[in-house]
Amino acid sequence: MEDKETIQAMLLKRGMAFDLNPLFELDTRRKLLQKEYDDLRARQNEVSKEVQALKKAGKDASGIIADMQKVAARLKEIGPEQTEIEKKLDNLCLLIPNTPHLSVPVGKSSEENRVERTWGEKPKFDFTPKDHSEIGEKLGILDFERAAKMSGSRFVIYKGAGAKLERALINFMLDLHTKENGYTEILPPFMVNPLALIGTGQLPKFEEDLFKTTEGHYLVPTAEVPLTNIYRDEILKEGDLPISLTAYTPCFRAEAGSYGKDVKGLIRQHQFNKVELVKFAHPENSYTALEKLTGDAEKVLQKLGLHYRVVSLCTGDLGFSASKTYDIEVWLPGQNAYREISSCSNCEAFQARRTNIRFKGKDGKPKFVHTLNGSGLAVGRTFVAILEQFQKADGTFEIPKVLQSYLGN
Repeated sequence: MEDKETIQAMLLKRGMAFDLNPLFELDTRRKLLQKEYDDLRARQNEVSKEVQALKKAGKDASGIIADMQKVAARLKEIGPEQTEIEKKLDNLCLLIPNTPHLSVPVGKSSEENRVERTWGEKPKFDFTPKDHSEIGEKLGILDFERAAKMSGSRFVIYKGAGAKLERALINFMLDLHTKENGYTEILPPFMVNPLALIGTGQLPKFEEDLFKTTEGHYLVPTAEVPLTNIYRDEILKEGDLPISLTAYTPCFRAEAGSYGKDVKGLIRQHQFNKVELVKFAHPENSYTALEKLTGDAEKVLQKLGLHYRVVSLCTGDLGFSASKTYDIEVWLPGQNAYREISSCSNCEAFQARRTNIRFKGKDGKPKFVHTLNGSGLAVGRTFVAILEQFQKADGTFEIPKVLQSYLGN
């Protein structure tokens, strides 16, 4: 465990005044108990030889045996106490977020995120640009009203050309990542157990944002969860790193903390489609891998011809599991704002410790891998950006050239 002052300073950069004293007190007690246990076991081994020697010499060993019975009784007491301390330590550790990388800008909120670069130019219109929901409903390709009848708010029905466009985007993204960017496609389960979500950091802190079944499974909030857990409790070969995986899944989020935000439209849905990118990287190369992963996500927008920018999240805006994150924000003319379409993060060894994913280094000793993830991309938000950036005065919109072959030209 790192020293308390270092961790505390890192958490303060995140804007968290987390009391680490109980954690370190428990850790100290755990170490003392372990030392006592080891000393008593060593004493047992020594005395066992003494007892054998005394018996062989025909001497009385009853006094030593009585002492050893006390030692055995104490050893039985230590076990449950160690288990209880380990449990308390684990529960406390699960509530502590990852520490930010030194290159992350220090700040309190998204207002202090740093713009790294932009691509393309904002589209110009000789009319007032419309919101995607208005465009989609007038064209009959999005139906929020009928979706609400069967499912409530924050759901949508894609109809006709809308359903085809959504499917085309999924196929285009998967083809790009597997054929050009070097990812292996995975089709994972859409439900996971609690251990999988603990491993990636969604549990226990963010349970209110998850949908849980009556049998104890959770619907995946992102494909990051099943993809990262593929190698749980495994030791990978160093030569196989980095491992790059991509997957399409529907994603399910309760959006418990966003009441009243983005209720209209596709921006914040309870169910949405996403193509995810996940990498398992060597610790020495994980920040190079982060740049590559971010570039792979950007390539989707570049091929579609959509204007966007990349920002570095400041310490106060970092996600729970991330050490460093780039947000890719696409321009939405109907909202006159940039909106996040992908978050690309290096979690370093944070998730690997929770999932026990390691690799064997040149010295033969297992070390934790670094895990990275990012949307490549959020499909619904890409749909939104196409409708809004490529809209025309008559209420229609243009289909990007790279998608036309997926739509029967």
